[in-house]
Amino acid sequence: MPGSPRDRARGALLGLAVGDALGAPAENMKPSQIRRRWGRIEGYVEDDPAGTDDTEYAIFSGLLLAAHGSALTVAHVEAAWHQWIADRDEGPFRGAGFSERGTLENLRRGLAAPISAQHRHAWSDGLAMRAAPFGVFAAGWPAEAARLVAIDGTVSHDGEGIYGGRAVAAGVAAAMVDLPKGLRRGPEGQGDPITDVVIAAALSVVPEDSWTARSLRRAVGAAQRCRHDPGITRLGTERAVRSAVVIGGYPWTDLAPEAVGLAFGAFAAARGDFADSVLTAVNMGRDADTTAAVAGALAGALCGAAAIPAAWAGAIGPARGSCLPSMAGYHVLDVADLLAPAGADAEVAAEPGAGSPAEAVAG
Repeated sequence: MPGSPRDRARGALLGLAVGDALGAPAENMKPSQIRRRWGRIEGYVEDDPAGTDDTEYAIFSGLLLAAHGSALTVAHVEAAWHQWIADRDEGPFRGAGFSERGTLENLRRGLAAPISAQHRHAWSDGLAMRAAPFGVFAAGWPAEAARLVAIDGTVSHDGEGIYGGRAVAAGVAAAMVDLPKGLRRGPEGQGDPITDVVIAAALSVVPEDSWTARSLRRAVGAAQRCRHDPGITRLGTERAVRSAVVIGGYPWTDLAPEAVGLAFGAFAAARGDFADSVLTAVNMGRDADTTAAVAGALAGALCGAAAIPAAWAGAIGPARGSCLPSMAGYHVLDVADLLAPAGADAEVAAEPGAGSPAEAVAG
């Protein structure tokens, strides 16, 4: 297991960027289309891989969080949207999904939060895709991560869109800390304590009867059943997880409950292994850049930056600003270091004791 909060922070945000870049070519594709074009995706399929809006908006939120910390307010978030995105004179808006476009249209019309989030895609995964920095900042405290990401999301999302962001932020927060020794291994065949704690943290911060919670439970349940089937193939696992949550025939792939369910399902199926988590998400298609980005953030936080294959990590450079011109030149690793500075390592270097974040997560 990784040692320091800084290593896990770097793993989470670099994992997000790697998943985004791996999944981008497969976005909005069906698994059958992916197989016809590439077979099973096992690495980058483009010569010049790069992150998309998922990475650039995560950098945006990470910088905002680094500036304000736990004192973050909706007013701070709204001001940042105006300063860094909405009020810039850069011609036509160049990137991101429907929720971002709807938010910017509302902000430019003079609407303020939470009214700025009243558009047709307030339920999208646009908050979930940028939620990982909040889990990094609130390492070991899922409830605080969920509180902060909901503040960020108030400008752009509502309902299930907020729930998706809360689940991801809480999951990353739980993955950022090690479990007490007695909880690291469970009885054989009784599940995987480490990934189970991450999943439980995500479910703890959303309503039990929400669409997001139901999708997450269904996807994880399918993944866990597949893990106990000795004859299951990777394709069989991917089909089972996908079938558990995807609404067949629905044209939009950016549904927060679906994307979050697929990401946690991939993470559970892989038992938190970085490469397997991300590639399972990628090969299920749909909003593949976002699902792989979320799975990568969860597994990266759990396993640390060293678990990310060097060739994948090395391809991630500073943001190009293809979606958010104001984010050009920022690197996810720099943002990770802002959220988990080197001095934080000493604070949790000792084994967790009574009342520690790790034990709070373990419940």
